[in-house]
Amino acid sequence: MCDTLAVVFPDRVLFAKNSDRDPNEAQVLEWHGRMLHAPGTALRCTWISIPQARETFAVLISRPFWMWGAEMGANEHGVVLGNEAVFTRQPYARSGLTGMDLLRLGLERSDTAEHACETVIRLIEEFGQGGGCGHENRRFTYHNSFIVADPRAAYVLETAGREWSMERVEGVRSISNGLTIPGFRERYSDRLKTGVSGCRLRQARTTALAQGCRNAGGLFRVLRDHGEDAGAPRYSWVNGGMRAPCMHAGGMVAASQTTASWVAELTPGNAQHWVTATAAPCTSLFKPVAVEDALDLGPAPAGRADDSLWWKQERLHRIIARDPARLLPLIEAERDAVERAWLEHPPAPGAAFETHHRLLEDWVDRVARVAAADTRPWYVRRYWRKRNHRAGLDG
Repeated sequence: MCDTLAVVFPDRVLFAKNSDRDPNEAQVLEWHGRMLHAPGTALRCTWISIPQARETFAVLISRPFWMWGAEMGANEHGVVLGNEAVFTRQPYARSGLTGMDLLRLGLERSDTAEHACETVIRLIEEFGQGGGCGHENRRFTYHNSFIVADPRAAYVLETAGREWSMERVEGVRSISNGLTIPGFRERYSDRLKTGVSGCRLRQARTTALAQGCRNAGGLFRVLRDHGEDAGAPRYSWVNGGMRAPCMHAGGMVAASQTTASWVAELTPGNAQHWVTATAAPCTSLFKPVAVEDALDLGPAPAGRADDSLWWKQERLHRIIARDPARLLPLIEAERDAVERAWLEHPPAPGAAFETHHRLLEDWVDRVARVAAADTRPWYVRRYWRKRNHRAGLDG
């Protein structure tokens, strides 16, 4: 489950996405340079191979560690893409291009947002979409919708199998895990699965919050939102914390966790990107990154705890999640102060990541010293005991 939004102004476009997936499904932030490929080269995507393009553009992507495709990303031309799982009445193919494959292909092969939409549409019509998309359950599959943006425009592209619909964004536009384009929505939406996803509540919430956003900092607050008058996540036994954009897993029917977040401010001649490169934006820092500034972030994270930034941050998140009303305030003021300074004078990306590592050590020590009971409902506690065990975080 995810939330993606765009805000279009006459002189710039804002973009934001929370990528919501299985809690132990670490996401990799990685750079790929522009490349020329020999004619006839085959490209292996997550489940199928397709012909490679003659040239691919430089991209910065955030992808689930086990997939070829990406949840969100940007390219050297200032094009950004975010995708959403959507549930439709069209048949689901056992194999094909995943929505994440389509997103990465759109970035690698397109120099404008409109061109990226055309690229995704052409690939869907030629190869179809399908295949398993879940980390814990590889049979879990869905169709996809996208927000595609560049410094001059943004578009919503929604699909149902090989069918699609597209509209240009005016002002604020948010999508979640349900079809939204009039006519297309009524024709293809699976109402039951769409309802379980909680997407209508989140879409309404992010749309309302984004109305007042004028810059990247405003979108940080949208992606950290836990719902109206809620300083901490609220849980439902059906779908956990899926009613708010800063998603925390724990439902008995459906469960999803925000595993990475991205914000972009796009102007002609300049694209400023901010990423957490971790889960749970409420406990993390948005750091400036650039497509042309490839960083060595060390070993990529995988499905079990290691020394990567993603898993170091996850240790902090999982402590705070036990009693966020008490523990989250211990880091919020410093988190917000650091980001305000960075928004005013963005540091070099490498320096920002170094600062995050340093602060993280202090934050983990700070919250671990506070004796706090787990205040979450019993079914949420049980859910996280299982995920912590699988990740090697029992202690």
